[in-house]
Amino acid sequence: MRDPDNGEQPSVSGASAADRNDGQSVPRSGKGKRRRGKPSRAASANASSSVGNGETRRPEVTDATGEPVRKRKRRRRSKSGQPAIATSSATEADGSKTVAPALAENPSRKRNKKSRQRRSLQGRPLAVSEKPRPASDPARQPPQQQAASVARAEEQRPSGLGSSANSGHHAGQERRGNGQGFSHGSDSGSPLYAALDLGTNNCRLLIAQPTRPGQFRVVDAFSRIVRLGEGLGASGRLSQDAMDRSIEALKVCAAKLKTREIRKTRLIATEAARAAENGEAFLERVFAETGLELEIINRETEARLAVSGCSSLVGRETKSVVLFDIGGGSSEIAVIKIGENRSSRLANHITHWTSLPVGVVTLSERHGGQDVSPASFEAMVVEVQGMLSNFDCPAIQTLENPGDENGFHLIGTSGTVTTLAGVHLDLPRYDRRKVDGLWLSDDEVSAMQARLLSWDFTARAANPCIGPDRADLVLAGCAILEAIRRRWPSERMRVADRGLREGLLTDMMADDGVWRRGRARRHPRGMQYGSHEGNTQ
Repeated sequence: MRDPDNGEQPSVSGASAADRNDGQSVPRSGKGKRRRGKPSRAASANASSSVGNGETRRPEVTDATGEPVRKRKRRRRSKSGQPAIATSSATEADGSKTVAPALAENPSRKRNKKSRQRRSLQGRPLAVSEKPRPASDPARQPPQQQAASVARAEEQRPSGLGSSANSGHHAGQERRGNGQGFSHGSDSGSPLYAALDLGTNNCRLLIAQPTRPGQFRVVDAFSRIVRLGEGLGASGRLSQDAMDRSIEALKVCAAKLKTREIRKTRLIATEAARAAENGEAFLERVFAETGLELEIINRETEARLAVSGCSSLVGRETKSVVLFDIGGGSSEIAVIKIGENRSSRLANHITHWTSLPVGVVTLSERHGGQDVSPASFEAMVVEVQGMLSNFDCPAIQTLENPGDENGFHLIGTSGTVTTLAGVHLDLPRYDRRKVDGLWLSDDEVSAMQARLLSWDFTARAANPCIGPDRADLVLAGCAILEAIRRRWPSERMRVADRGLREGLLTDMMADDGVWRRGRARRHPRGMQYGSHEGNTQ
């Protein structure tokens, strides 16, 4: 039937799809087909009734492209329920045609894909900020601001051999003697504390802020091998070259301290400055050239600080411990007995302590550190045993608990024991996270000492966990360790890559009561080592 106004119209009888298909029914195999059939029948009925009543038909609703809305919806449903990304074209004045997507891509999704392969210093994915960052084009800044921007970038960029988490007694950037360090951002809501330890062999700095009770997070650290005690055993004085090396390292530490607001700082010097005739004059020169005022601590304080720094490595099941710190010019030993009521400060449980006037630098200079034979190694052990014989302390039987294998053990905090642990693990590069807190059996320690003794100087220097800076010192440290093991035999020894700096920080924070007043808060993961965050040595 033809309508004079609207053209060809469906018949008044409302012929269905079945009529057009010669009476064959449409298979109802899909939901989409059922939906397509219903609108057609409804449209035919509406059209039939409107024509029969003499009324004009409603025009079809179309979109901007001229297509019926019904067809567009059908196309959307055909793509697994996902709306198709339509493109709209526009013709420019010059006749060129541009095509723009109707639905913009999600920018955050694109950023996430880009950031998926990015990793932070600790190996975690970097967080993607949703806030737009202000553009900072150095070329558009004044010269003064450009210089400041470069200085800030150098300060925040970690230097050295890689992950800052590897810093330790002699790890990665700290142990090679390059004066490398690392820096992490700090939380402005927590105070900062700084500890500096100028020893016979190393100059170390640690800046940290308290977190959970008894723990802290490292913000900045620095270490350099300076060998301040070089030649001290023969002359009794600090040499000019050794003092110059130390002052250069201290200048770096002073620059780091000036860039931060430090609540409390403690700067100490140990055996080299303590034993040298010109030790006080050297500290006066340090203050004049760097502005740092160092204090010389006595041997008892040094022993207590070593214990404080390793307190988190003494488990609750432990009843007694012999802790030793093999330094460059002296070696501190503390006997610890823990009763039923354990104090929050492990140093309060020290029953006996001693400080041997021998370290890796002084012992290697007396016996030779490059070419060490089994006979010269045994001579070093015997010398240290003679010093230990004068130490009046309880016998090993009083420290052990019969039937309790976890009741007594050794804890070593020094570059010697961390070197043994690194060689034992056969690390391609020293990793503090794998060494700190490691347990070594008595047989494993003996095997590692024999292995090092079988190497010549070149082989020791080539090992990544020793390096050329300590190749002439490590066997002297092993001799001191062997003397301690013979005096206090133990089936187990725990390795601690921490020491005086951690003890200084722990004591300062505890004295300020930052944990008692509940100031500690959760911080972003930075330098976290074992149960004591941010401990490096």
